[in-house]
Amino acid sequence: MFWRARTTSGRAICLSDQFPQTKVEEVMRGLVTFVGLPPVRLNPGGEIDWTANPHGNRSWALNLHALRWLGRLVAEYERTGAQAYLDRAATVADHWLRSNPRGARGISPWAWAEHAVALRAPVLVCLSEHVRTGRLWDGLAEHGEILADASLYREGHNHGLDQDIALLVVGCRLGRARWRDLAVRRMTASAELAIDAQGVLHEQAPRYGLYVHRRLGVALRAIRESGAELPERLVARRRALEAYVSHATRPDGRLVPIGDSPADTRADGFPMSGPPVRVFDGGYVFGRTAWNDPAATHYSIRFGPGRRLHGHEDHLSITYFAHGRPILVEAGFHSYERTGYVDWTRSPEAHNVPIPTSAPFHPGSPTDLLASSITPSHQSFTLADDAYAVRRTRHILITHNPPMLAVADSVTSGALRSLWHFDPTLGVLSQRDGAVVLGDDGGFRVTLLQSPGPGQAIRPGLVATGYLRTAENVTVLSPEAATVLTVIVPHPPG
Repeated sequence: MFWRARTTSGRAICLSDQFPQTKVEEVMRGLVTFVGLPPVRLNPGGEIDWTANPHGNRSWALNLHALRWLGRLVAEYERTGAQAYLDRAATVADHWLRSNPRGARGISPWAWAEHAVALRAPVLVCLSEHVRTGRLWDGLAEHGEILADASLYREGHNHGLDQDIALLVVGCRLGRARWRDLAVRRMTASAELAIDAQGVLHEQAPRYGLYVHRRLGVALRAIRESGAELPERLVARRRALEAYVSHATRPDGRLVPIGDSPADTRADGFPMSGPPVRVFDGGYVFGRTAWNDPAATHYSIRFGPGRRLHGHEDHLSITYFAHGRPILVEAGFHSYERTGYVDWTRSPEAHNVPIPTSAPFHPGSPTDLLASSITPSHQSFTLADDAYAVRRTRHILITHNPPMLAVADSVTSGALRSLWHFDPTLGVLSQRDGAVVLGDDGGFRVTLLQSPGPGQAIRPGLVATGYLRTAENVTVLSPEAATVLTVIVPHPPG
């Protein structure tokens, strides 16, 4: 079936620096460590059990079958010339190919998952530069057929980009120019679908903007090495992404935890320039008082199209950073596990939003930005939607000298309560007559004032601080009323 693959070969495009850092000596001893979970010995009784998932974690299983940890062994062989690294990579890859025939009963569902195929194929290409067996060449051809299958392609998705990169390098290795050309065409069209002209990624999570930007860098390098012409439209969309990621980066260098964006994700190396406040039509307002100042004020506001892909039900939500630290945060991203907590992190209640108390929620509703005013000293925005079968409106005022956030929420009928999730470093110091003072041991204080005051509640919360990590925090729940005014004022020590 794959005879042509065994008799035709082209250039092996191996961009080994794309593989994640791996403790290669651990891998040589049969240990693997994925997604920050404890190490696992793959073959305690001999051959590897590819159906294993000892942590019961979806991301762990994907990483096992993606084989990118083997790609690092190939890179280490190329760096050092130590044959043992290459032999280990070749042995494990051959065992994977023998143990996971496509369509066979009893294999892991992750073995031929579309993203695992896309991430694994470049590893096999890198290995093929030094190892030539019939099974490896047949495996490359089978991966190429799957990657070229239009019915399995994730257009406009980061998985689709990984599929395109993989198809390009497999096509070049097997001498199939049509696969290479298909990959470049799909990559360009997909980027224009996923990234708008302002740079907003429609997956609705800045962390994925960072991922796609990096992977497009790999893609452009692979196109150059393949001898194909770089599509200027693809280059332009990658360049546009930089503004989205830069504006979504707080003064402490971390991305705002919007959508499936871990709270500890850093976005280093992006240009810190441009207007300090920018409205992105794709559904974001990002504002700051200055670039390259760790003590600058920064905020984000969500609106726009309804939830999709890696987005959350976070419309009208606000995050707030001032005096060098986060103040208003969101539940953020915990994991891709299927748990009640993960479901909750995507819900409106996990964000800083007004919740109507007597109207049902309609998931996926869009939100309009009705008005905005931007000056150096203050900005104001008005947003509204019908996500709860009643019109809810939020007026926002941000001032910078001194820093202050004022928000007026209202509904056309019934009542609402607004939720405010504070950073885990802030605890409640006092509460009286609608005024809550929060602070830390270092003297930092935040005052929250609400009108009306009676009925205000404080309750414990739980926000994600990174992958599979959480911390307790304070959530302030406003009184129930048709209109609620909230003012938040941070005070640095002293």
